[in-house]
Amino acid sequence: MQTAETPATFRSAAVLDRPVSIEDRPGSMEEHLKSAHDASEMVAVRYDPVAIADYYGARPLQVIGRTIGILFPFVLFALGLWWDKQLGRIEQNQRRRAESLRDTLTHLGPAYIKIGQALSTRPDLVPPIYLEELTRLQDQLPPFPNEVAFQFIEEELGDRPENIYAELTADPIAAASLGQVYKGKLKTGETVAVKVQRPGLAERITLDLYILRQVSQWATNTFKRIRSDLVGIMDEFGARIFEEMDYTQEGRNAERFSQLYGAIPDIYVPHIYWEYTAQRVLTMEWIEGTKLTKPVELAAQGIDAAYLVELGVQCSLRQLLEHGFFHADPHPGNLLATRDGKLAYLDFGMMSQVQAPQRYGLIEAVVHMVNRDFEGLAKDYVKLEFLTPDTDLTPIIPALASVFSNALGSSVAELNFKSITDQLSQVMYDYPFRVPAYYALIIRSLVTLEGIAINVDPNFKVLSKAYPYIAKRLLTDPSPELRASLRDLLFKDGSFRWNRLENLLNNAKDSADYDLNQAVDQALSFLFSERGDFIREYLVEEIVKGIDGYGQTTVQRLMATLRDRIGLGNGSSAPPADASQNMESLSRILNILRDTPGFDPIQLLPVVPNLLLRPETQRMGQQIAGGLAQRAAARFIREFLLPADSTQANDRLNGNGKALSKTSSGSLALPARRSA
Repeated sequence: MQTAETPATFRSAAVLDRPVSIEDRPGSMEEHLKSAHDASEMVAVRYDPVAIADYYGARPLQVIGRTIGILFPFVLFALGLWWDKQLGRIEQNQRRRAESLRDTLTHLGPAYIKIGQALSTRPDLVPPIYLEELTRLQDQLPPFPNEVAFQFIEEELGDRPENIYAELTADPIAAASLGQVYKGKLKTGETVAVKVQRPGLAERITLDLYILRQVSQWATNTFKRIRSDLVGIMDEFGARIFEEMDYTQEGRNAERFSQLYGAIPDIYVPHIYWEYTAQRVLTMEWIEGTKLTKPVELAAQGIDAAYLVELGVQCSLRQLLEHGFFHADPHPGNLLATRDGKLAYLDFGMMSQVQAPQRYGLIEAVVHMVNRDFEGLAKDYVKLEFLTPDTDLTPIIPALASVFSNALGSSVAELNFKSITDQLSQVMYDYPFRVPAYYALIIRSLVTLEGIAINVDPNFKVLSKAYPYIAKRLLTDPSPELRASLRDLLFKDGSFRWNRLENLLNNAKDSADYDLNQAVDQALSFLFSERGDFIREYLVEEIVKGIDGYGQTTVQRLMATLRDRIGLGNGSSAPPADASQNMESLSRILNILRDTPGFDPIQLLPVVPNLLLRPETQRMGQQIAGGLAQRAAARFIREFLLPADSTQANDRLNGNGKALSKTSSGSLALPARRSA
């Protein structure tokens, strides 16, 4: 098998049955490529910056020539804009300049095309005419000759295209940065998309990556204010592009994506035909659809574009925060609305992974941000590797408070991803933040997705749509990390924050896959685990306070009613303020539960017997009974055995609801005596 344009020239950049080292022999890169692929099988392709640096480090003239070739058109473009401004012709020449920028990015190759694709999704950053031209970079690039494409099909699949496919379009129906697509039909009747890789990819991409990596290294060493891992970010980008150049890897990515997310209602992933797929040729199910950035066409088909955008956001949240395997290139050419109203994902070449600690760290950061816990947010940045563990957080906490208090507005509904990142950039510049490499593709994915959403709905807020999912995860995920986050969210200084629980339940019920009964099961499991000790202690105290308070209120009301009837005074009485507030919160929570889709209290009945038989429940019952007995005894002593003017005893009373407590000297103090 020959694959003359693949990046496997580098000994450690490709795994071959017979390793070949390109630096050991003179000659052109293309010759090295041809020699390297005399091996019988290509197993995988992977990015190796050291091998690339060794190769191009020995070819400075080639590097200098390419660098000039990159800089020169951008300098001409900048001069053109400056000249238009001097002549007052910016608006008049905008179309021509936009076309010039698109042509420049196209001629510079795949790395720069991907930059243009990312910009094409940001109507909030790019003028409409430029946006229109950059959108053509998604699938309207110049194609390469059919003869080359058909030769690759024969080399990869072992026969001429006409002998493999029943039908194949005479010309490609789309051309993208790394390949072009033909519409075809298998001899078994299935309609397919046949993607064939561009020739000469390795040489152009590896040289551009080498130059960008060298520039990143130089900038990091020269400008001390740059603390982000620019080299690591470039290496992450390079690794993903190298994976894109292996279509067998893309096929595996598609199947894994389907396994993880294909069961989400209205998400569709096309089928891969492995017998017609190799490293440079990919055959997959043909999808008829419309881009999400064409809302008028979608509306004419009766498709709700806003629903599909929100569905894409929810799917992305699952990718980033649940399984960690995410689509790193969700530009409009890769997301289609099918005729039956589903959201189809295409092009699984650029995928990435978020590890579990980072996933939990991101969830915790969103929770702390929404709830304005800026000390917790600063600590999250340490966990996420934006700050080193020895960083002094004292000045950073108020800086974060200033940024996010402005960006958050008055509610979660005001959250805007771009506004937050813009506000945060100055803080990251002023303090020793360092953007880790893994985060670059997450930002790119979210920014691209928000750009698509804004195109459909200018008021769309990605983060506000994300919070119901975050709330659902906090209430249902049994992981220790999120249980700790839930505890920190709901408890502060020993008191329970009912409003936070109401907010969580209100948001979680809006999450499409929220199962309240599962949340109850998870809550009970956590409550009766060793980690739930502190909650059980709090519940015992609150139950004792509540029963005791309402017991007193009931007695007072009976006595007041009796006084009214015999004409001895005003019978009005009110329950203690804290008990009244707690009951109001409980009432609102019960209403939320009743309004939650799928909640069935009957399903909870089998839980009750098991709950009552648990040793922890019995201990809680004993503690509640003991607490009530203590309070009753203390009240009897205070009412009937202590003098009414015993100020010395009253000075030592505990007024926070405790029945009997010890003073600093170790003696017992009693609750304050209530006046009749």
